[in-house]
Amino acid sequence: MKAQRVVTFLDRGEVDFLDKLGKDALFTSGMKISRTKIISWTIDFVKKLGINGKNIKSENDFEHRIFETLGHKGSDPLP
Repeated sequence: MKAQRVVTFLDRGEVDFLDKLGKDALFTSGMKISRTKIISWTIDFVKKLGINGKNIKSENDFEHRIFETLGHKGSDPLP
């Protein structure tokens, strides 16, 4: 499958989070993981969950769909 370039706009906190994930991986496993790879893996994971876009109108709807699929209530704190 040929990769496509996608331009995205992230805020500072989102970029910092991706960078922290990459740095944590680098320092604990020696493997450099790019922001692009983390985003790609996240999309692959959501696809494997079978998430679809039906009746999703907001970020909150999308988040609840993921929590629901994982069997977790969105209002409960994650471990």
